[in-house]
Amino acid sequence: MKLENKSALITGGNRGIGLATAQLFEREGARVAIVGRDAAAGHAALATLRDAIFIQADVARADDCQRAVTETLCAFGRLDILFNNAGIILRNRNVEATTEAEWDATLDINVKSIFLMSRAALPQLRAAGGGAIINTASYVGLVGFPGLAAYAASKGAVVNLTRAMALDHAAEKIRVNCICPGSVATDMIHRAWELYGDVTQAAQVWAAKHPLQRIAAPEEIARVVLFLASDDASFITGAALPVDGGITAG
Repeated sequence: MKLENKSALITGGNRGIGLATAQLFEREGARVAIVGRDAAAGHAALATLRDAIFIQADVARADDCQRAVTETLCAFGRLDILFNNAGIILRNRNVEATTEAEWDATLDINVKSIFLMSRAALPQLRAAGGGAIINTASYVGLVGFPGLAAYAASKGAVVNLTRAMALDHAAEKIRVNCICPGSVATDMIHRAWELYGDVTQAAQVWAAKHPLQRIAAPEEIARVVLFLASDDASFITGAALPVDGGITAG
């Protein structure tokens, strides 16, 4: 097993990519703490896991991030992997259409949370002799996309924050990388399809954007997170890895 005797903390771990990753990490031997704001979704997620814990927290709040790390240590005794996965997206918003509150919320959840959670976790990763941080960016952080001003800005920030952290902590044997997914079959994208009006047509439109002519399953993204968290990626740090069906290749 790739993560035997490891402990992982996953934000946004109660659904989608985060939950798929938690399930995979458990199968690979890790003990897992999942973090989210929605208690009902968190407890439902626990029913799909064997020996995980759920921590209700707002990852845009420093006290909650510190508490999440502390509770993980109390449960498992160590922390080896941090997957900063929590995120939100506001669609059909150029700069003029984005309110200040929407901008702040997007940057708080998508970027500030990584800063706060990493700041809380780094001393524990260091104490464990090293570890891995994986951040969820997006292909939109690499190439931009119309109507996603705040989201694109936030995910571009995640990419460069990842690079800076990788350089800062390489000597401490803490690797920091980010994934840049394309479209993934999660609740978030299904809500976008519903807003589109015709769910079947929307699914076809979204799939057609990708050269592979489909969108990803959460489990496909989880396998890449596992790779970056494991010793298979022992010489990789500072990478922004597209997992996007080829959408940024053109």
